[in-house]
Amino acid sequence: MNMSKTKIMSNAHVPRHPIIVGNSALEIVDEYIYLGHTIQLGRSNFEKEVNRRIQLGWAAFGKLRDIFSSKIPQCLKTKVFEQCVLPVMTYGSETWSLTMGLIRRLRVTQRAMERAMLGVSLRDQIRNEEIRRRTRVTDIAQRVAKLKWQWAGHIARRTDGRWGLKVLEWRPRTGKRSVGRPQTRWTDDIRRVAGSRWRQAAQDRALWNSLQKTYVQQWTSIG
Repeated sequence: MNMSKTKIMSNAHVPRHPIIVGNSALEIVDEYIYLGHTIQLGRSNFEKEVNRRIQLGWAAFGKLRDIFSSKIPQCLKTKVFEQCVLPVMTYGSETWSLTMGLIRRLRVTQRAMERAMLGVSLRDQIRNEEIRRRTRVTDIAQRVAKLKWQWAGHIARRTDGRWGLKVLEWRPRTGKRSVGRPQTRWTDDIRRVAGSRWRQAAQDRALWNSLQKTYVQQWTSIG
């Protein structure tokens, strides 16, 4: 056992007691990066994970800045961006509880990267639509929404009893949500499009695929 990488996490319904292995106490944490994704219990709105994805996206973009600032055709820059930067920013986004605020932050970041590729700034006052016409990169909101919708359908159709479906069906012992403004749940935006019986709808692949456009549009229409 790697003691430096082994952590203890629990939700608010379980008392925290020290766990000793050998002569060392395992560290108790509220969040942890596992397989490249921030795992967090309690009141999580994915803001930390999205911020981390944005930072990692800029790091990937910075490593390729010589390419993005070069005179090579824009179509090649776009391919590099979509192969090396966009996947970094959207890694694990299938699990996010999406909000307008999170989507806006991702889109603002992508637009800044697009301007850097084109060698223009905000002071040039070029409309976002024109920048997108020049770069032709995939809208990050579209990518995130498609990934989540496809993953939701995949999970709903599973019959192998794996953890994905079990986690989706889990309910706390208390049967109550925490006090205060209700947090956005992972299924909220899916239910807005497919209804409360969305898992049944997902069994019909043709129907599910036809609903995808509506689902994606609710996020790509955000400024």
